[in-house]
Amino acid sequence: MTTPHELGSDSAPREADLLQRTVIGPRSTVDVAVTVNGRRREATVEARATLAELLRTSFALTGTHLGCEHGVCGACTVLVDGASARSCLLFAWQVDGRDVVTVEGLAGDAPMSPLQQACRDSHGFQCGFCTPGMLVSATELLATSPEPTEAEVREALSGNLCRCTGYDSIVAGVLLAAARMAEGA
Repeated sequence: MTTPHELGSDSAPREADLLQRTVIGPRSTVDVAVTVNGRRREATVEARATLAELLRTSFALTGTHLGCEHGVCGACTVLVDGASARSCLLFAWQVDGRDVVTVEGLAGDAPMSPLQQACRDSHGFQCGFCTPGMLVSATELLATSPEPTEAEVREALSGNLCRCTGYDSIVAGVLLAAARMAEGA
C-alpha cells in the first residue's frame, strides 16, 4: 500500500478517508452462525470478538478457559472441524459455518467421555484450570492415534500448560483412556 508520504501531502486526506472507510472499527458487528457441540447457534458479536468470547459470553459455555490470551497456555483449546485450535486467537467470524467442539461437548449425551472418566480415575487434574484444553487436545490425539505411546501423548499435550500436576497423572489418564477404548470399555 502506498503511504501518504509517498504520494505527497495533498493526497494524505484522500488516503486517510479511504482507510477510515475500509477498516473495521471497534464497534462493528458481525453475524456468526456456528455449530457448537452438535447444535447450530447464532449470535451477533463485535467484529473483534474472539471465539473464546463468543463461546463464554454469547453461548454461556464457560468450560473454555481464558488464561494467557496469547495462545501459549492452551486452556482455551477447542476443536474446530476436528482440529485443535486456540479460541483466544481466532476471531468469532472465522468459525462462521464451521463445527466447534468444546469441553462441554466431549461426552455427548453421556455424563463423561471415556477420556474424562479415565483422567478422573487416574487423578489427572488438580485445580482444573488446564483441564478443558488438556482434554480437548487429548481427544484430538485419540481420534488420530487410538493407541498412542507415552511420548506421543506428551507431545500432543506439550502445548498445554499445567502448574499443578507435573503432567504424569494427566499422561497416565490419556493412556488409560486409550487402553479402555481399545478394549471397547
